Amino acid sequence: MQITPNSNRTHIIFLGSTNAGKSSLLNAITEQEISIVSDIKGTTTDSVKKAMELIPFGPVLFIDTAGFNDNSELGKLRIEKTIKEIKKSDFAIYVIDGNDFNKKIYDENISLLKKYNLPFITVINKEETISNEKKEELKNILKDLYFVSAKNRNSVLDFKKLLIEKLDVLEEEPSLLKGIVEYGDTVVMVVPIDSEAPKGRLILPQVQILRDALDNGVKTIVTRDTELASVLEENKNIKLIITDSQAFKIVDKIVADRYPLTSFSILFAKQKGDLNKFIKGIEVIKNLKEGAKILIAETCSHNTSHEDIGRVKIPMLLQKKTGKHFNFSFSMGKDFPENLGDFDLIIHCGGCMITRKAMENRIAECNGAGVQVTNYGMIIAYLTGILEKSLQAIL
Repeated sequence: MQITPNSNRTHIIFLGSTNAGKSSLLNAITEQEISIVSDIKGTTTDSVKKAMELIPFGPVLFIDTAGFNDNSELGKLRIEKTIKEIKKSDFAIYVIDGNDFNKKIYDENISLLKKYNLPFITVINKEETISNEKKEELKNILKDLYFVSAKNRNSVLDFKKLLIEKLDVLEEEPSLLKGIVEYGDTVVMVVPIDSEAPKGRLILPQVQILRDALDNGVKTIVTRDTELASVLEENKNIKLIITDSQAFKIVDKIVADRYPLTSFSILFAKQKGDLNKFIKGIEVIKNLKEGAKILIAETCSHNTSHEDIGRVKIPMLLQKKTGKHFNFSFSMGKDFPENLGDFDLIIHCGGCMITRKAMENRIAECNGAGVQVTNYGMIIAYLTGILEKSLQAIL
């Protein structure tokens, strides 16, 4: 993989009323015609995304959204999509047309950003059309605002410099391995090859952990479970073994308590979410009643098969472990169901396709709906009897 996955990029969302100049500013920053620009309000009807390198900050994903003040029926749907993007974003650029400013609308929308703990900067676009008197008036009303003209390259370059300064204070996503193993340690990655493994490549969690190991000077051995026994015989100074969740049981027998063992999903649970809350989700399982409703949520979209971990293996293992029949629902891709309170438990994937911020918001939504949530790796470790062991390896 030569391109940084979007889940590893800082998500920067452009927000504001229709015709505030969000699309013009995005085009000016990227120096490309990413979004359609028009004097007609509501030209941007769906989120437009552009991945790029914001030098010297690093990889980012810019997201242009529909305007907030579209009161049509279709506009309401567009605003719902915008709110979903807010939940997944790391930073917001709130764009205002200085000649058409409504303080009430601004305060309502900013309260939404605060609700989801989204840091933001307020930008007055179309500076070239605003009188000095109007500028002073806006400065008296708003704090920490910035004026920019999307038509002036120097103005845009100055704004990009300011944006990078704001982004530099954001908390980076924690390392997957740092604090668990040290520089120079050896880690073994066990990668089973079956019908769920993409032909000719590794899956994203494996790639990300491999890159994290390289970044931290950790030596890595990649092997299948079928060759793991010989790898362990040949290498005695192993600090950690990481396996795919579905091979937990097989790998645990081979390791036989000689080395700490955990899974890719549990490492992502630690990085992306809150292990303590995922553990509470596990504790719910023993009290689930016959016919309980369980949501299995994935953030990626892929073809399923008879070996699919979410649709086949987890339901089968869970019902076998409890001796009960449950009603399973499934969600895939970017959308997270609104009716979370209808479920007795939510089982989420590892979250390698979304940011930590997005996962934190999903966990908060579950808690707000009064339903516990856990993670693929956590539940498979529990169902195979090695959860405590796999957590000890990383805590």
